Amino acid sequence: MAEKEQPEFEEALLRLEDIVKKLEDNSISLEESIKLYEEGIELSKRCTQALEEAELRIENVNKQHSEEHQ
Repeated sequence: MAEKEQPEFEEALLRLEDIVKKLEDNSISLEESIKLYEEGIELSKRCTQALEEAELRIENVNKQHSEEHQ
């Protein structure tokens, strides 16, 4: 993907699912397969980063909550 807006997690996940379907189709060219694979890797990285950030936020909320109730 070019330097456009980064897709939201849900949008990126849907695009990844679409890419997987296209790659499984076997009717696309090698060049198109490579482009889709590269896009998929970038989307996967973004999704992983978003999940890690969400996990950190949840851990912080839980830590703050437990400190307030001690």
